[in-house]
Amino acid sequence: MSRMWAIQEDRLHGQLLSYGGKVLVHGDRAELEFLLVGNIRIIPCPPSIPPEQTIELRFHPHYSHHQFPLDRSQYR
Repeated sequence: MSRMWAIQEDRLHGQLLSYGGKVLVHGDRAELEFLLVGNIRIIPCPPSIPPEQTIELRFHPHYSHHQFPLDRSQYR
């Protein structure tokens, strides 16, 4: 499995963002940085979090309409 990236609140000891109790992850850091803005950090998913406790961003309802890998020319 390739490296997965998680989204963390940009503050001391910030929480990892989750959906349905599972940590949101994505396999492409650059895509996360392109899609998400705000007070966040993109970090490697901690190895202490097993894959069954994560959910890929593409399965989050707000991102299910995106096609991955992203074709940035479709965004303006």
